[in-house]
Amino acid sequence: MTERLRILVTGAAGLVGAEATARLVAAGHQVTALVHNQTAVIRNDGTPLEPDAVTCLPGDVTKPRLGLPEAAYQALAADGLDRIVHCAAITDFGLPDEVYQAVNVDGTAHVLELARAGGAPLVHVGTAYVCGERDGLIRESELDEGQRLANAYEDSKFRAEALVHKAQADGVRAAIIRPSIVVGDERTGVVRDYKNIYVVLKLATEGKVRSIPGQYEARLDLVPVDYVADIITEVTHRFEEAAGRTFHAVGAPLTLRDFSDVMAEYPPFHVPRFVPPTSFDAQRLPRRERAYYERVMTLYESYFRRRTRFDDSHTADLATRRPPVDGQDFLRTLIDHCLETGYLGAPPVDATEVLARLNMTGPGATPTANRTSPTGSDVNGAGR
Repeated sequence: MTERLRILVTGAAGLVGAEATARLVAAGHQVTALVHNQTAVIRNDGTPLEPDAVTCLPGDVTKPRLGLPEAAYQALAADGLDRIVHCAAITDFGLPDEVYQAVNVDGTAHVLELARAGGAPLVHVGTAYVCGERDGLIRESELDEGQRLANAYEDSKFRAEALVHKAQADGVRAAIIRPSIVVGDERTGVVRDYKNIYVVLKLATEGKVRSIPGQYEARLDLVPVDYVADIITEVTHRFEEAAGRTFHAVGAPLTLRDFSDVMAEYPPFHVPRFVPPTSFDAQRLPRRERAYYERVMTLYESYFRRRTRFDDSHTADLATRRPPVDGQDFLRTLIDHCLETGYLGAPPVDATEVLARLNMTGPGATPTANRTSPTGSDVNGAGR
């Protein structure tokens, strides 16, 4: 890399945003990190970036001009950013529709306004699950295939990506990156926050939820956070090659049978039974298990029915790194780290503690003041 770029990263305090910021700083770029209620960028392993390595700029993507004073906003636009990397998003499930609209949709619109004003190329980080409940091969070139979107989160990310496509047609230069389910480090399993799939693992392995509606042939795609950050960094560096294209940042897909087989290798774990959705009746569950199912598992159950495979040929053409080859080995790495840190093997007192990890009190609840997502992302300071 011979050119030192001026880069704005939104969502720089989040799990993915922090790792992408760290890589861009390490490459010698001048990075401004848009953060919300944060004073530092903390990496996945818990270490902060040196204060003089990155400029932290308090802002709010939900507001016009990113919540910045007019002078600060105009300085970003007029001084000519070389790249905008948009990681800011909220990925909690079960929140009010207006939260997704404000952060994921309006937030993207506000970032696009800055890209237009300053002529800066945009690297937009979305999600592979804009495919909704489609089965089969999902190509990077596809977006609107008439799919049913499973929840308000997916709908908001679909609409955000549609805004990026429309802006491209109007002259904004952009590249799109779609991660799947972001989890811990590929080599160590380390993850900064136990969210999303980790909550499901905890409930299942501790026997809190013993029966789950789903298909054993359904696929979950887990992708290491370091791999996603590497793809973001490479697309940012090689934007001229990446412009106008979409890149799936995905891992080695696992069937639910694969999950069950790996969990069965750990003697203390309960292994859940996946019941065909047509045969599942939540009312027949024991009272306590039904409470966990209704308040937590219903948020995720559609992912246990999908037989989805993500094409990543664009990513393979551009990137020098490939994702894990063996999904089961990677899952073991993740579980081993959870055991080492005590996250698995120490059951919560009751459903309240599990829900606290989701920062919610049930479907339709309002987010907490910190608004932390299932993947550890600050509402305006982080991506997925």
